[in-house]
Amino acid sequence: MSRFVRWTAATAAALLVAGCSSGSSGSGDDKGVGGAGAPSSTTSSSRASPGLPASLTSQKLDWGRCEGTSDSPTPGSDWQCATLKVPLDYAKPDGETIGLALIRAKATGGSRIGSLLFNFGGPGQSGISVMPSYAGTVSALRERYDLVSWDPRGVGASEGVRCRSDKEIQAAESVDPTPDDAAEEKAYLQDAASFGKGCEKAAGNLIAHVSTTDSARDMDLMRQVLGDTKTHYFGISYGTELGGVYAHLFPKNVGRLILDAVVDPSADMVGHAKNQARGFQRALDDYLKSTGQDPEEGSRKIAALLKRIDAEPLPTSSGRKLTQGLALTGIVVPLYSAQSWPALTGALDAAEQGDGSDLLALSDGYNDRDASGHYGTTTHAQRVISCLDDKQRPTAAQTKKQLPAFRKISPVFGEFMGWDTAGWCHDWPVAGQYDTPEVSAPGAAPVLVVGNTGDPATPYEGTRKMADELGKGVGVMLTWKGEGHGAYGSGSDCVDSTVNAYLLDGTVPKDGKVCS
Repeated sequence: MSRFVRWTAATAAALLVAGCSSGSSGSGDDKGVGGAGAPSSTTSSSRASPGLPASLTSQKLDWGRCEGTSDSPTPGSDWQCATLKVPLDYAKPDGETIGLALIRAKATGGSRIGSLLFNFGGPGQSGISVMPSYAGTVSALRERYDLVSWDPRGVGASEGVRCRSDKEIQAAESVDPTPDDAAEEKAYLQDAASFGKGCEKAAGNLIAHVSTTDSARDMDLMRQVLGDTKTHYFGISYGTELGGVYAHLFPKNVGRLILDAVVDPSADMVGHAKNQARGFQRALDDYLKSTGQDPEEGSRKIAALLKRIDAEPLPTSSGRKLTQGLALTGIVVPLYSAQSWPALTGALDAAEQGDGSDLLALSDGYNDRDASGHYGTTTHAQRVISCLDDKQRPTAAQTKKQLPAFRKISPVFGEFMGWDTAGWCHDWPVAGQYDTPEVSAPGAAPVLVVGNTGDPATPYEGTRKMADELGKGVGVMLTWKGEGHGAYGSGSDCVDSTVNAYLLDGTVPKDGKVCS
């Protein structure tokens, strides 16, 4: 069981290349944003954080050579790594601390603005592993910024949580994520509860302190220790929710914030699942149209294939079986990028012929499974963080009442997304914190919110809602009429130049600008 909100640099590199036209002229409509063109400097007032001890706010980072791990190779010599001490519990700032792993590459130009923090989504994506591979996409930004990312608490090298062994993960792949009878429903919910217990055992006290709010507070401590008066930030996918929460908590510390592939802050757990079902169905329809198929008929064909796989998993060249859950994940993965659509065609054709190998390979890529059978922990951290955030705990009975609405939204993805709301945080060991995140940020500098009309994982409608909830004069919306998850670095000169002008020169585009 896995939620589809992640982002990786590999996804970004594969997105559709598109042209550009602007909905506004730019000149005359643009305005400056705080700190335009000026290097960051630290003042006592901007660094003040009454709730945190000086041992944290004044700590010196020991930057040194980065070390590789089993899940990520050693980055090149341009990269340095360090560990930032943060409170385990911000309600007890003088108490126990944990270490956050940071990575940076220093600015290459002479007119440095400051640090630019990156969060690549998930939640649970490792910034340590993704940042070096993403650096080429943002090379223009490195001229004036130190590129900085980190593994958020509970992720990777920052007290990363592993809730199951590789053997247990593979065994759980046989659990039906769309139960057809009472026995399958019981197995599904038991598996969900077992996962939560494994997370609690692995994380201990940390499991109650990995929320988005905790990470936003970590960001502000990071700002202080890095010596920046303002936080400059690039958040992608879930990283947009983190950026919105940061802006709400620290509006006066907002510098230049980019939110790309925007999570709808007004959606609760069920609303978010419906949004994703809608987004992936829309992307699937676009894919089917591109192959000359009628979307309705093509969707029925795929839904029938999944039903057959549910009844009898397909053989693969590896000897493992392709289950319905793995097959659905394999279908989702190429929808993140229009350039991957041909791979989806090949995988579906093979599955129709009785060979699940290609869909299994796509699913393994998403689930971080290597050839030796070792799984990464991104999906573990994703669940630990989101279940601490989400207050909703729909029961199986409540979910069943919602299933017709989910099926109407998407004949392919609806039932999976519906059942996910019941299983994702079932019997979770700690309570969730909110129904929806608070992102209002009155008094903050303008925040550039970038939406892609064809985004499958974070549907475009959430972009306007994020801009509106940030507040008038704060949320500034930029639209790209493209395909895939995210907009920046996806082939649109219009998007890239607008974002670069905002980050490098402080030029804020007119709200509602469109790149096509």
